[in-house]
Amino acid sequence: MLTSDWHIHSRNSCDCRHGRLPTTMAETVAALTERGIEAFGITDHLHTPYNLPDIAASRREFLALPPSPSQHFGVEVSCVSQWELDEIAAGRAERPVEGIRQGGPSGGALGIALTEDDIRQYGIEYVIGGTHWPLYIPLERETVIRDYHRQNMFLACHPLVTIVAHPWWWERGWQDADGMYRTLPWLDNFGHIPRSLHDEFAAAVREHGKVVEINVCAVLLNPRFPDNFKRHYCEYLAGLQAAGVPLSLGTDHHAQHRDYQAIALHQAEEMLAAVGIRNHSVWRLDSSLAL
Repeated sequence: MLTSDWHIHSRNSCDCRHGRLPTTMAETVAALTERGIEAFGITDHLHTPYNLPDIAASRREFLALPPSPSQHFGVEVSCVSQWELDEIAAGRAERPVEGIRQGGPSGGALGIALTEDDIRQYGIEYVIGGTHWPLYIPLERETVIRDYHRQNMFLACHPLVTIVAHPWWWERGWQDADGMYRTLPWLDNFGHIPRSLHDEFAAAVREHGKVVEINVCAVLLNPRFPDNFKRHYCEYLAGLQAAGVPLSLGTDHHAQHRDYQAIALHQAEEMLAAVGIRNHSVWRLDSSLAL
């Protein structure tokens, strides 16, 4: 049974303010305990410094919880461009909740909106870094694959990142009328991503002591992804594990999207067990090594 969850968003996260009334952090923690989750972390979104007030609010609510060695405070940063960080710092962006998603330079310098001072100020124990969108490139299969690989590699090598979130997750572009992603960029055939890119990524993760995330809700149980892709993705994760890459578990639970009790963890367990990934082999945060 899955007993850890290192990717959980609270009602303070910038993407948890719409839809049904978000659950409180205390309610989420109670649901985690009922599901047998023994160790977990809160990881709200930090796309750019514009989101820092969200992290401050999340930290306040976290500190109001009854203390427990099983609960931890992290953050999920997005890979963004240095150009947009500079634009936001100069005040040239209006309400950049997800940063600046157009107009930037293709192939420009990458960045994250987190500093060592932020880590100290907000008591951040670990950092999830995720590739969330293409950075100012045309939506063409090969171009997107190279751009995503570039971002994944940046996160795998970044000194402040602990876990690389959901590599090769996709959401923007090529969605069918019924909401499904069946084709580009790699949903029709995960083999479109060259094996050499997987090998390079795995080597970088090992060299820099990082962890790669198994994302339950955004990938394994995503109802918009085809089953064939999910099977190939599980095989990809098993290949990373066989190559010596530590894997962490994260549901990517969002406080307003779904009831934690409703997540089909047993289904994810079966998918992972089919490729040899079991609970005892996945990563857990060592508090003595936290940031």
